[in-house]
Amino acid sequence: MRRKAGLVLLALAVFFAALSPLIRWYAFPRLAKIPANQYQDMVLEAKDATLLDYGTMRAKKVPEVTIVQTLKGNVEASEKIEETAGRDVVVWDGLSYVQGPDGELVSKIPERYIFDAHTQEPVHAAGEMVDGDPVKREGLEFKWPFLTEKRDYEYFDAQARITAPIHYKGTQDFRGIEVYYFEQTIPWTKVPFPKTMPVQGITPESVAKTGTTRWYTTVRKFWVEPLTGAPVYGEEIHKEELRGGTLLGGREKVTAFAGHVKMREDYIRSTVDLVQSNRTLVLLMTSYLPWGFLALGLLLLSLSLYLEARGRGPGEPQPTESAAPQPVSA
Repeated sequence: MRRKAGLVLLALAVFFAALSPLIRWYAFPRLAKIPANQYQDMVLEAKDATLLDYGTMRAKKVPEVTIVQTLKGNVEASEKIEETAGRDVVVWDGLSYVQGPDGELVSKIPERYIFDAHTQEPVHAAGEMVDGDPVKREGLEFKWPFLTEKRDYEYFDAQARITAPIHYKGTQDFRGIEVYYFEQTIPWTKVPFPKTMPVQGITPESVAKTGTTRWYTTVRKFWVEPLTGAPVYGEEIHKEELRGGTLLGGREKVTAFAGHVKMREDYIRSTVDLVQSNRTLVLLMTSYLPWGFLALGLLLLSLSLYLEARGRGPGEPQPTESAAPQPVSA
């Protein structure tokens, strides 16, 4: 009986020991993915910002500029791209909508971002664009990979349509979560005008005829939870200028927008809650289950060897045959 129990425990020990690396190196890359139908929105604010008044073409101080960013998963487009890509793909249709303190439109820039569902690496396919212009992204945008490392990454800037390093600056604590802090600086760069302008009748083409150009610089900051690769908080010190041309009436340049853009408090709280729950799921597949199954396998192996040793010990003493009776003579 002990030998049978030992064999069963040995089989279970082998099973759980083999399951440990399978969960980490086989199941995790296939299960940890961004859902193709994910939808999320984010509201950012720039208090006491500077904004261009297109009526007077003068910069003025305003109490607040609001930026609403939405990302909507396009399931139909992702399934179509997967047919030729040979891997799970996510297509995000994004929109960055900027409005002034009066609620009036400042700018809106649509995007289509196509990327690998697990690694977050860009996938190049038809439809990849920023504000209607085809682009070929290199590097990350919006999200870091699962199990983010303490190193620099390449990050795509949608305004300038370029990729530049975003630097790892250290580990910090953000509201009870250990995060990696990253920072990217985009120097003054000439960028295209948004196709949707805040004044009706004015188009990028009509502005270009005046010789006026648009320039942009930013310092981009992200606090990223490393297991999920999700930013829990972000800021930008953002500046835009119009330079030269007849539109400025002889002036060399004028500020179009300047402000310190930060996530709104209610969105910070909801993002932290979401990341904490997803962090637990990633820990299950990368740490808790693999190490737990390995420890369980070793325990079962020990029990199996113990029962095997007990089964080979001395048994009960066997009865000996009595000597044949000797004949008795009279």
